[in-house]
Amino acid sequence: MNDLWHIKQFDELSNRELYQILQLRNKVFVVEQNCIYQDVDEKDYDAFHLFLKQNTKIIAYARLFKAGDYFDRGSIGRVVVDPQQRKQNLGKKLMQKAIDFMVKNLKEKTIEISAQTYLIKFYNDLGFKETGEKYLEDNIPHIRMMYRQKEIKAKKNNCLNDENCI
Repeated sequence: MNDLWHIKQFDELSNRELYQILQLRNKVFVVEQNCIYQDVDEKDYDAFHLFLKQNTKIIAYARLFKAGDYFDRGSIGRVVVDPQQRKQNLGKKLMQKAIDFMVKNLKEKTIEISAQTYLIKFYNDLGFKETGEKYLEDNIPHIRMMYRQKEIKAKKNNCLNDENCI
């Protein structure tokens, strides 16, 4: 299999990539979670789009924002892995790539997420901490969480496709 990580800004996405990203988000966030909401929210224009392509199909995705483009702090959202590709640690790899890019390339020291509460342990294991009360977003329980960069020298190279760099 040919698995490659990509990170692109909105205008760099091909039509096919954009279609597959929106299809994957819709498949999970609208259909699987039975949550009718407007996923296409115009925030995609300002985001960096991180995704994993297996051959020609996008199987994992997250969108990343510099501080001020969504929240006051840098943020990660729309974290999703194709249901047929779960149980392979792709969610963890996706989030590690996202954190790495935000710290090294966007120089973010703090990253904010709005996490679905059933994923609190998953995000805790990645270094995120709860920072507030639980709330409903689109009728799904969420909690705000923060990641604060440890005082460790980050590698200077962009190592998106090097598994050993994270």
